[in-house]
This record gives sequence, structure tokens and C-alpha cells, in this order.
Amino acid sequence: MSIMSYNGSAIIAMAGKDCVGIAADRRLGIQLKTVSTDFTKTFQMQPKLFVGLAGLATDVQTLHNLLEFRMSLFKLREERDMPPEVVNNLLSTLLYEKRFGPYFVEPIVAGLDEDNKPFLSCMDLIGSSVKANDFVVSGTCTGNMFGMCEALYRPDLNPDELFEALAQSLLSSVDRDAMSGWGGVVHIITKDGVMTKELKGRMD
Repeated sequence: MSIMSYNGSAIIAMAGKDCVGIAADRRLGIQLKTVSTDFTKTFQMQPKLFVGLAGLATDVQTLHNLLEFRMSLFKLREERDMPPEVVNNLLSTLLYEKRFGPYFVEPIVAGLDEDNKPFLSCMDLIGSSVKANDFVVSGTCTGNMFGMCEALYRPDLNPDELFEALAQSLLSSVDRDAMSGWGGVVHIITKDGVMTKELKGRMD
């Protein structure tokens, strides 16, 4: 079994019309044994920016703390928030400089830029990033999530439609994966703020 799927995870980010959403499951497991059902995998780094970290749970927490530290230093020095594109580049650099002993994490960056346009990117464990206009996925059931997102995604979804698409994509995907699931959380980011809803999933 790959170290990337040791704890299990499922994260989806999707773009709408002047809004963006990110959804993740809540399970923390040791292979097929469930340890916790309230593990956080998506982190609000700025008012309109979230980072999702899928992979080894210890590295998820380590990388989150390191990223928070580096972004706080930037804000102290520059007296402004870091744009999503720069957060993506910073995260990519943090991962690449540890490439010979990497963090076992595949991050997703989702947020709104200065013009309130959606920004989505996903990267592998050594920081090779890819940007997308529609959706990005990461975790142990990426095949399921790609299939569901391709079926439910439409351009220019409003925030309520985006929530429905994300929630249905996540719940349907994790139902067919033993490593992830046990409920979920969806964050919808708009220019007016963040709407967070918890999902109740199958507990078996």
C-alpha cells in the first residue's frame, strides 16, 4: 500500500461564477482502521483562500503549520495578503525543496483573486502544479471524483448549485472508497464571505 493512502483522504475544489468551492471528507484512518471522524484537511489561510492537503496526516499538519508561518511572514513584511497565484508558487517551492525526502501530501489551492475570479490549482508531492478552470481533485479515490465531477460540473454555477455539485460529487465518490468518507465539509467562497456546511455521510 502506498504511503499516500495510509490515512485516506478525498478533496475536491470546483469553480463557479465568481465563486469557488472546496470539499473534503472527515475520516482519519490507519489503513482500513478508522481512528477519527473529524480530521481537518481543508484550511482557511486567508479570507478568500483555502488550501486542501491530502496525504499522510502527520505531513498534512506539518505542512499546514509551515505554510501558515511563511504566509504570516509575508503579511508582516508586505502588509497585504498573498495572492492565490503566489500561495501556489510558495507551496510548490516548499514541496520541491524537500524533494529528496518529501512531504507525502498532494495539495489543492482554491480561492478568489483580487478581481474575485476563481483560482484552482493542484500539485503532486514534489510541487509540480497544474492550474484548472473547472475542478481539481486529490486523495485516495481520484478516479471516482473525476468521474462524478465530469458528470455534475457545468460552467458558471452559482454558489447554491456549486454546493450541490460538490456535495454530491464527494459523497458519491467516497461511498465507493474504503479509505475515505465518514461525512464531509464544504466551503463555498464568494466575494461576500465563506459559507461552510457539513455533510452527513455513510458511517460504515
